[in-house]
Amino acid sequence: MASKLPHALYPLIRKLESVTRLSDEAHQAIESLPVRVRTLSAKQDIVRDGDRATQCCVILEGWAYRYKFLAEGRRQIFSFHIAGDIPDLQSLHIPLMDHNLGTMTQATVAFIPHENLHDLTARFPAIAAALWRDTLIDAALFREWLISMGRRPAFEHLAHLFCELYLKQEAVGLAGDHRCPLPITQIDLADATGMTSVHINRVLKEMRGRGLITLHRQTLVVKAWDELVRASEFDATYLHLQKRTAG
Repeated sequence: MASKLPHALYPLIRKLESVTRLSDEAHQAIESLPVRVRTLSAKQDIVRDGDRATQCCVILEGWAYRYKFLAEGRRQIFSFHIAGDIPDLQSLHIPLMDHNLGTMTQATVAFIPHENLHDLTARFPAIAAALWRDTLIDAALFREWLISMGRRPAFEHLAHLFCELYLKQEAVGLAGDHRCPLPITQIDLADATGMTSVHINRVLKEMRGRGLITLHRQTLVVKAWDELVRASEFDATYLHLQKRTAG
């Protein structure tokens, strides 16, 4: 007997269940949503600054990021997104985009019309609460990034980001044994942290020299988790995960 294949929106269900609990009825309601699935190439915009969105997207595979261009082409990245994330969920209530959302890698994306999401959240308050909780956690990540940009030294800042990205992936089954995908270039890291790529290179070299990490072929291996946590004063409370196993 053939095994049942996971539903297209399984990554979304898995993500929501990393931060809250969903009933079987909620699972079925999410799975009933109409979706249009597309595979996009790396560095392709999903929705642009100034667009008026009519749908939200769920990252099914690959990575995405939110960013904005400043004068003379300067770019600021302010979030990275993995499978299960809905990085433009705010467009459900604020459809005019004030930033860009693009793919970091080749990505498979599911598009859900706003009207169907409005209907879903009206019929299932528990799902509305789960999406609201996810949005509040997103805001908590922004606060933590703001602290890093304003107050954390370069080494602490980058170490903190690595801890965050590892735990986010571990929570949805994309990482384990202190090893996770990290398809981010040094230029991307620089644009996310406000450093130069030269400075990023120096910090990475110091991390390797201290035996904290290795970073090879888009894979991050944390060789000394407890020390990385101490070095960054990392406290995972702001991620509000239901459970985590790193340690």
